[in-house]
Amino acid sequence: MTWENHSVLMEFVFLAYPKVPELRTLCFTGISLAYALIISGNILIVISIQTESRLHTPMYYFLGSLSGIELCYTAVVVPHMLVNTLQSENTITLLSCATQMVFLIGLGSADCFLLAIMAYDRYVAICLPLQYPLIMTVTICIRLVVASVVIGLFLSLQLVVFIFCLPFCQNREIEHFFCDAPPVMRLVCATSHIHELSVLVAATLAIAVPFFFIATTYALIVNAVLKLHSASGRRRAFNTCSSHLTVVLLQYGCCAFMYLRPNSSYHPKQDQFISLVYILGTPFLNPLIYTLRNSEMKGAIGKILPRIIFPKNSYDRKNPI
Repeated sequence: MTWENHSVLMEFVFLAYPKVPELRTLCFTGISLAYALIISGNILIVISIQTESRLHTPMYYFLGSLSGIELCYTAVVVPHMLVNTLQSENTITLLSCATQMVFLIGLGSADCFLLAIMAYDRYVAICLPLQYPLIMTVTICIRLVVASVVIGLFLSLQLVVFIFCLPFCQNREIEHFFCDAPPVMRLVCATSHIHELSVLVAATLAIAVPFFFIATTYALIVNAVLKLHSASGRRRAFNTCSSHLTVVLLQYGCCAFMYLRPNSSYHPKQDQFISLVYILGTPFLNPLIYTLRNSEMKGAIGKILPRIIFPKNSYDRKNPI
């Protein structure tokens, strides 16, 4: 059965959502709270970076872009999850499922590419400080962010088109909360391992290659930092990179577990939990990690937050009578 023979109105059924009304309400409350924290945390970072002139540097531009991508990334899945937690029938059409997968995998890949770009930015700042203003120009930063999104969506589109051109079995029940490559691949009836290999190739390009690039970059950074004679300089350099490295390990750990493995090792319950970590946990933790471990971000948010909560008082202080 090819794409032409699939009906765009054909529906898949999600099995991961609870059936008991009380559990549905509890899940809705928990997901709503997590999503509210994700939106507020990431928007706060974006606003702080835009309004504070001292944060108008490539490092913070990439951080703001990362927050923007994660806002879009969660918006692809979480609102649909909230609706499904309150419904007894949790279905999605084939076209909606394919669209969700394109943006979920594409923006997730862009996230991974952007983390690699951020590692390169730290490498240039620490190892080539005199050339940093010449290399990391505004134009280059914008092009790198755009390229990460475009390449991520391009790889995702190719993978999703390939998957949905394969024949699906009569069983159209997805043991998951949303449409993702591993659970959807379980519905494919093709016996060839080519389709499984295609997912591994796409995951290697989007996850393994950027991760090895980051690992190499940090090896060069550590080598350069250890050569510094100043203990305070070494401490400052490591503090600059520690937040990014924490986010890298969290993001790539979840993604590698989900995508860089054979289809035979798929375990629905375990994978459902991991998917909640990288859909809700990582976008929630990233703003906290970057804020708590970065004095400049803490200072900027400390200035912005009172203006947002008490806008009238801030206006009165700026315009005294």
